[in-house]
Amino acid sequence: MEDIIKKIQLNDLHVALGGKMVPFAGYNMPVRYSSDMEEHKTVREGVGVFDVSHMGEFMVTGPKALDLIQKVTSNDASKLINGQAQYACFPNDKGGIVDDLIVYKFEDEKYMLVVNASNIDKDWAWINQHNTMGADLENISDTLSLFAVQGPKAIEAVQVLTPVNLSEVKFYHFTVGEFAGVKDVIISGTGYTGAGGFEIYVKNEDAEKVWNAIFEAGKSYDIKPIGLGARDTLRMEMGFCLYGNDINDETSPLEAGLGWITKFTKDFINCENLKKQKEAGVDKKLVGFILQERGIPRAHYPIVNAAGEVIGEVTSGTQSPSMGVGIGLGYVKSEFAAPGTEIAIQIRNKNIAAKIEKLPLYKK
Repeated sequence: MEDIIKKIQLNDLHVALGGKMVPFAGYNMPVRYSSDMEEHKTVREGVGVFDVSHMGEFMVTGPKALDLIQKVTSNDASKLINGQAQYACFPNDKGGIVDDLIVYKFEDEKYMLVVNASNIDKDWAWINQHNTMGADLENISDTLSLFAVQGPKAIEAVQVLTPVNLSEVKFYHFTVGEFAGVKDVIISGTGYTGAGGFEIYVKNEDAEKVWNAIFEAGKSYDIKPIGLGARDTLRMEMGFCLYGNDINDETSPLEAGLGWITKFTKDFINCENLKKQKEAGVDKKLVGFILQERGIPRAHYPIVNAAGEVIGEVTSGTQSPSMGVGIGLGYVKSEFAAPGTEIAIQIRNKNIAAKIEKLPLYKK
């Protein structure tokens, strides 16, 4: 029996807009409307909108909400103030990562966790399994739509739709307010493009009204719908991890360069083992690289050192639309992880010269 592909609220609208729909993380999703290159440039230079309503949202509330979040996430959520968001991961008990997520703090006993679409069921089971303290949990993933309005012109394009001063919504902060005539919309200074902008969480019944209002307001800014293809190239230029590619159940947050969201100031799942790993040092590290010759790196291509010995593997790769060269992420043995290290990517049995670079790969 085939898995049933779920549809996001605005599925038919994306089809009508000419979106090429593909199955992604169990959902029918628009991968592109025109071309990945054009859509990528729209976001880097102007403003574009992604419908990322496939993402999962869990509400964690009640007196034990923070206790549960502190136990299951790697970052320190006790440092959050109301209206602030935090990037974190769920460490598993074997040293890997269940998922990466964003924690939103509304007030002392009210939080929202935003998780990857492909992991909604897995994450929901994981957090419930560890809810021994009795926090109140609600999976609201099927009730919300999420639009990422991204790009340097995002604020001016949609400011007319809300009394909230968007220029005052700082990075990784959010507010709840009126947007496009709809009350109680979450307006968040987050996004996975590195181009600036917002993510707008709205109830499904208001999704079409809000989407249409965003496009009406953004007309003079040449606003465009953007698919998952450009979302992938944009995040790769920034060196942002994609779950299932660059991080998974086997990769430790320390190997993945996520030590900055792994806080040993509190107890969390598997923290003792991760602490030991930090003290001992990791054997491999996730790095970004830029090709020095023509070629396009792809996931699972071998990474070799100057002597031609395999030292790792590509996890994500593409032709960078902003830079016009092949770029990627991959794990290499730690001794080869320093920026400036010359490596090569094996593409169809040829070693294509590359250099490890400090992230982000795209320097604005």
